[in-house]
Amino acid sequence: MDIFTFDMAGLAGFLLTLVRVSCIVFLMPFYGGEYIPIQVKAAFCLILTMAIWPHLALPGSALPAHPIGIALLLLGELILGLLLGLCVYFIFTGIQTGGEIMGFQMGFTMMTLADPMSGTQVSVTSHLLYMVTFLIFLSLDGHLHLLRALADSFVLIPPGGLRVADSLAENVLELSAGMFILAVKVAAPVIASLFMAELTLALMGRAAPQMNLLTMGFPIKIAVGFFFIGVLFSTLALRMEDIIIGLKPMFDHVMMMAR
Repeated sequence: MDIFTFDMAGLAGFLLTLVRVSCIVFLMPFYGGEYIPIQVKAAFCLILTMAIWPHLALPGSALPAHPIGIALLLLGELILGLLLGLCVYFIFTGIQTGGEIMGFQMGFTMMTLADPMSGTQVSVTSHLLYMVTFLIFLSLDGHLHLLRALADSFVLIPPGGLRVADSLAENVLELSAGMFILAVKVAAPVIASLFMAELTLALMGRAAPQMNLLTMGFPIKIAVGFFFIGVLFSTLALRMEDIIIGLKPMFDHVMMMAR
């Protein structure tokens, strides 16, 4: 495709590609953060679209003659971009939810801070776990794997090739359920350790009722929680490596459901 020949089919292919790229980029944890100006993200979407678009093949016969058909094609790319972006968003949200569970168990429910990545109020443990996971993701070139999986998605489903089926909706629901399963897996070691600490404090309270365990309990639970969070980081690095390796198969699975 000649990038300097803006015929109708080429222009439609460019718009469809831009819609899919924009939806995914704006939902990605690294490229779509609130701290990045919208102008920078828009420029990045245009550059990435120009890099992918010349390799696409959108024949003129595949272009609908009616404007409503073109609008439906754009809507299909919007849906597909949101689906692929949610696949990655579910992973980081699951880890952040696990951090929220840890903070609740450690007594940090009243202590929140503003997350510059998402622009929301999160607990201290949730933000710590999210930032560590984010740095591990970047150190393992996860952002580059995302771009590669995005480029490969155009090979499986070209612009305008989305077919919405019941299996696709079921797959998205399974991914959303996996977010909560991931949150429980991340928080399970800390929850178990805090339960043992509370059990120990309860036994101490029965053995020595004169001890002020309410005052002693909070710093003990915080110390135990942060100790096991530090132990969790090494396991989290291995887990993130498996997640990054599985990004392309996950995208391919979603693509096969939408073909």
